[in-house]
Amino acid sequence: MARNVEIKARVADLQAVDACARTVADQGPFELQQDDTFFACPGGRLKLRQLAPDQGQLIYYERADVAGPKLSSYFIAPTHDPAALRDTLGRALSVIGRVRKRRRLYLAGQTRIHLDEVEGLGSFVELEVVLAETDEVATGERIAAELLRKLGVPAGDLVEGAYLDLMNEEPSI
Repeated sequence: MARNVEIKARVADLQAVDACARTVADQGPFELQQDDTFFACPGGRLKLRQLAPDQGQLIYYERADVAGPKLSSYFIAPTHDPAALRDTLGRALSVIGRVRKRRRLYLAGQTRIHLDEVEGLGSFVELEVVLAETDEVATGERIAAELLRKLGVPAGDLVEGAYLDLMNEEPSI
């Protein structure tokens, strides 16, 4: 199972964070449109991410819902027919929510920096420190915390859970 350490924070000034991300990134930015459909799942989370009409990923992951750096273990299966897969999974498992976002992706070493504009929620930064099999979780946590500091994001802006959780607890903006 692949692993990463994730950290997510609400961002008041996405342009300022973007300017900082450009100074620490090795690659990017890459512009992405993502449409995530979440399905009822007894353990962990299951979502279908549609990237284009003929490109998607079925993603199963397990992650604690806590603020700050957290370990995420995941499996990803590509699909060339995300609409049919969404329909099939929706009938079998039921859809529990949908999250649409515009994502600007930067790569900095082993970290994916996501600058997200989430429909109905606002702006966020999400870091994913990809761990090699031999990497300690604590190493990923340190990298995430240091990078968040370099991006100028205060610890008080960290959020728990997934965007879907935030959508279920907050009124639309």
